[in-house]
Amino acid sequence: MNKIITKWIEPYILLETLKKDCKLIKDFTFDGFSKDNIKQEFLKQLKKENNFGLYMKNVNKFYLFNGAVDIAKLFELKPAEYEITTDMEKSFETIDMGKAEASLIKL
Repeated sequence: MNKIITKWIEPYILLETLKKDCKLIKDFTFDGFSKDNIKQEFLKQLKKENNFGLYMKNVNKFYLFNGAVDIAKLFELKPAEYEITTDMEKSFETIDMGKAEASLIKL
């Protein structure tokens, strides 16, 4: 289950807040040429137990975390400020198109 966040949250604040409650395992830096290959490696790592990912708008990185977090509760998000989806590609596409600020991805 993935959560797509539409409310603007400062990327640094989002990242540092998650790091307080969860372990940052790795960040995957990509560019326009390497994005697809890096994304596949990122998705492979998400399959491990308790791992989840973070993908943010205007940040050329995928972040891999281990732990559990309720992002809606943590940032006091209202239902209109995030969307829950099982569509993996939508979690990436809404960020790439600038329609959302961040996605938390959980396989």
